[in-house]
Amino acid sequence: MRLSKLNQLSSAIKSKFNQKPTFKPSITLSILESHLQNCQSLKQFNQILSQMILTGFITDTFAASRVLMFSTDLPFVSLDYSLQIFNLIENSNGFMWNTMMRAYIRSNSAQKALLLYKLMVKNNVGPDNYTYPLVVQACAVRLLEFEGKEIHDHVLKLGLDSDVYAQNALINMYAVCGNMRDARKLFDESPVLDSVSWNCVLAGYVQKGDVEEAKLIFDQMPQRNIIASNSMIVLFGKMGHVKEAWKLFNVMGEKDMVSWSALISGFEKNGMYEEALFMFIEMNANGMMLDEVVVVSILSACAHLSIVKTGKMIHGLVSRIGIESYVNLQNALIHMYSGSGEIMDAQKLFNGSHNLDQISWNSMISGYMKCGSVEKARASFDIMPEKDIVSWSAMISGYAQHDHFSDALALFHEMQLGEIRPDETILVSVISACTHLAALDQGKWVHAYIRKNNNLEVNVILGTTLLDMYLKCGCVENALEVFNGMKEKGVSSWNALIIGLAVNGLVERSLEMFSEMKNHGVLPNEITFMGVLGACRHMGLVDEGRYHFTSMVEEHGIEPNVKHYGCMVDLLGRAGLLKEAEKLIQSMPMAPDAATWGALLGACKKHGDTGMGERVGRKLIELQPDHDGFHVLLSNIYASKGEWGDVLEVRGMMKQKGVVKTPGCSLIEANGVVHEFLAGDKTHPWINKVEKMLNEMAKRLKMEGYAPETNEVRLDIDEEEKETTLFRHSEKLAIAFGLLTISPPTPIRIMKNLRICNDCHTAAKLISKAYAREIVVRDRHRFHHFKKGACSCMDYW
Repeated sequence: MRLSKLNQLSSAIKSKFNQKPTFKPSITLSILESHLQNCQSLKQFNQILSQMILTGFITDTFAASRVLMFSTDLPFVSLDYSLQIFNLIENSNGFMWNTMMRAYIRSNSAQKALLLYKLMVKNNVGPDNYTYPLVVQACAVRLLEFEGKEIHDHVLKLGLDSDVYAQNALINMYAVCGNMRDARKLFDESPVLDSVSWNCVLAGYVQKGDVEEAKLIFDQMPQRNIIASNSMIVLFGKMGHVKEAWKLFNVMGEKDMVSWSALISGFEKNGMYEEALFMFIEMNANGMMLDEVVVVSILSACAHLSIVKTGKMIHGLVSRIGIESYVNLQNALIHMYSGSGEIMDAQKLFNGSHNLDQISWNSMISGYMKCGSVEKARASFDIMPEKDIVSWSAMISGYAQHDHFSDALALFHEMQLGEIRPDETILVSVISACTHLAALDQGKWVHAYIRKNNNLEVNVILGTTLLDMYLKCGCVENALEVFNGMKEKGVSSWNALIIGLAVNGLVERSLEMFSEMKNHGVLPNEITFMGVLGACRHMGLVDEGRYHFTSMVEEHGIEPNVKHYGCMVDLLGRAGLLKEAEKLIQSMPMAPDAATWGALLGACKKHGDTGMGERVGRKLIELQPDHDGFHVLLSNIYASKGEWGDVLEVRGMMKQKGVVKTPGCSLIEANGVVHEFLAGDKTHPWINKVEKMLNEMAKRLKMEGYAPETNEVRLDIDEEEKETTLFRHSEKLAIAFGLLTISPPTPIRIMKNLRICNDCHTAAKLISKAYAREIVVRDRHRFHHFKKGACSCMDYW
């Protein structure tokens, strides 16, 4: 409507421009100035403009320039409207062109300012010393270094290189574009320098993070102003030189809000949260005005210190001084509340806010996930206006952290349908989900995706996660390929390989990698020795285990913790050294945990020491009366000796205390889909085909000499039913399904939640021989690679 009204006047303007007015103008410069000062609306402005057009006063260059400049400053006049006025003014001078360019830069339309400059040169309107600082500023805003260099050439040709404003604009442009070489060259060669020149080159080094050069410039400054000092405090904080920032702050004669804010932000960014809080209290006590920047930093410090009460007090202060509506501040408050477990306060703030952005939604999703409200997180994710990489990462990582592994993979596949590409954080969570689900095919797809996308960096975390996945899926060669291809290896990478090789039965290789780790100068930690002792345990290497246990303190200065003692007890117990194992428990400098006693109980069962087993078992049941595994293990000790009365007593205790035995569960991936089987499962869609395969397997196994081990099965059923019960263990169901769905030579890979029983272990060995198939079973302790009738554990597990 505004433009159409102006266009209606254009014909009148053109005719008036070409002829002198036939009557005396009813408007003068003083009247114009008075009208402009009193102008409060677009309607009033249009009346002034119309009067100028009708009287022909618009042809007065100075008057026209005043109206144009005034229009660019008015909030109710659009820039397009000002451009129409500019285009209708004939013989516009350099001041008018500069006015329009300045207006474009101010309205974040720097590109249009550059286009206007090109038109200005084309129309032979001479740029002046006011034009070039504007045009160079436009290049700086858009980071257009190439165009900035062209403008620099124009400045040199016109001899304006001695103009301090043009020089400062050029120094700033090069600095902002990251070209400190040309910025410094211009600075060093400049015949005229002022405080702005020094501040511009200093700001360039600050932006680049070059502490040494910034300090040289700062020390050489003829007069250090507060802007320069604040820039140095920002740089010191950004680069971790907090002591220097603190020292400079203390010697400053004058401090403003930015000085305090920069120091507090530096403390917060470097994890010095208590110091940040102390400085904030000092700032407030000194009567300094607060802005949203410093409050955001201090709320972050409160979140890291988990002092939500202090955060609430700051929230109250923010409300009183009236800056609560800033979206960054809203987000900091939401993050603090949600991160501190005060999810209801975060939700209240979120629901009542009118200034929500992407960060607000992401903070709520992360907060819900941190508090375990997975469903609320998903509900927010589904309704949020837009989703970015952080949104997807918060959901997928949250699913993985809360053991919703299938949901994590499903959401990752949904993400693939859009335009957002996953980053390293998401891929770590997805690979972790594949590991827990034994979804090897999907894990391999993710690995292939990483290799195809060169922009993805296989850092220590991502590489170690991939390595861990392959090892936990029994793919040792793939794991070694990943490990050898990692440019950077952390102690976690070596630990994953040492532990993974051991649980896959490659104990000798595992211990070799430990030696190689030390040769590479990587210091082992507590987790490393868990892997080393675990390797010795898997193969019964008692002497070597003793050596490494002793070397922890004597060679590496690492005090063994309860888990290391547990490993040694397990190692000694498995080797039949039950008395030595019990003596070690009694010598522990800390109270033994249930897992340590449980290792001894398992050894008692393995070696048939009913006396010690009963004593240890009853002790464990007292320690953890709700632990199903200890009840079952004690029951099995009695069952193996045919002491069914004691078995009934233990099971009666379980029933009385409401202890339920964890059912056996096995996972198997076939054609990219993970299938789950429970012991005695009747619900799987393929169950009829699986049943037929089980019958065929039973016949083939009997031909191989298989005899079911029924001595630990329930006493209240006959031998035939005991055999049937054994044959419906979850891993046997999974093996049958694998034989039906996975074509050779692909190995049948199964993950079980419990330790594989003796009977299933024997059966798996014979199945691998009878069907000429490789079967890999990962139980809760280790891998069993069955091939040609033998197991990688060599029957020691």
